[in-house]
Amino acid sequence: MISSEMAATIEQQFNMELYSAYFYLSLSSSAENLSLKGVSQWFMAKHFEEQAHAMKMYRYLKDQGVNVKLHSVDAPPSPEAMTVLQMMEATLEHECKVTASINNMVDQALTEKDHATNIFLQWFVTEQIEEEAAVGEVLGRLRLFGEKPEGLLIIDTELGTAATKMAASGATGPAVGN
Repeated sequence: MISSEMAATIEQQFNMELYSAYFYLSLSSSAENLSLKGVSQWFMAKHFEEQAHAMKMYRYLKDQGVNVKLHSVDAPPSPEAMTVLQMMEATLEHECKVTASINNMVDQALTEKDHATNIFLQWFVTEQIEEEAAVGEVLGRLRLFGEKPEGLLIIDTELGTAATKMAASGATGPAVGN
């Protein structure tokens, strides 16, 4: 049985995942304003992926018999004046915060000897490794190319392809059911 403290911690992470979805939606809009369709599609796919992450947590809490409390989701900062490099740097910084939060949840689950929650959270630990690596790879190429139009065109095309692959794997819409 999950403790009320652990449930509250997962509820906070649920809220953080919803914030992440909002954050990526904002970046998608900004990239679209720059006429970078592939970058915009990638951030939109990330938006839906984060909603799916939130729903995994919601479902886990419901399956544990928790009456989930919903909290306000803060608006992300406006990325209107950001370059693609700055968007990706903000993305990596955000993902590192999410990773730290998930690691703290794992620590709490281990302290509480909550084996079910620890097992549940391992998927998120692995996901964060993938998230940070993917963004780091894009950042590496952006730093190599600079923000020259040719480099941005390559990144835009690659991220559009990655967004299509994410869609094919089911990361384009939130999972709501069991």
